[in-house]
Amino acid sequence: MKKTALYPGTFDPITNGHFDIIERALRLFDEVIVAVADSADKKPMFTLDERIEMVREAVKNLKNVTVVGFDNLTVELARTHNATVLIRGLRAVSDFEYELQLGYLNNSLDDTIETVYLMPKLQHAFISSSIVRNLLKFNAKTEHLLPKEVQNIIGNMKSCTLQ
Repeated sequence: MKKTALYPGTFDPITNGHFDIIERALRLFDEVIVAVADSADKKPMFTLDERIEMVREAVKNLKNVTVVGFDNLTVELARTHNATVLIRGLRAVSDFEYELQLGYLNNSLDDTIETVYLMPKLQHAFISSSIVRNLLKFNAKTEHLLPKEVQNIIGNMKSCTLQ
């Protein structure tokens, strides 16, 4: 039976840490669906369409990865796509309490869906989208934090706004 995992997040923008989690999940599951949340309440820097495009470009060379946008409950999306596992990334102990609560919440909504926590490689453990967004506000270096495809998209966006 095919095992499908759903990796939900805001991905504002997708980082090398996110990409590392996707690659790790592909070693464990037959298919990984990267689900980009609308997350209007978080006031993302990039639109949903821009974030979906960034994720699609970042994963375009990975087999068995699909990218979707969503604005409903994660467990509902998982059911829609026959995903039985939710992937969540853990960078540090500070992530653990929030992710544990989220895992329990999702399990209370649908106990047939499991949550699996994956850690990125140590070299990516400090990377977060919020750090990247702060660096982007100051036009600081982000090439070492983002997949090159994402860096190119952001660079093109910047050059368009300067014209």
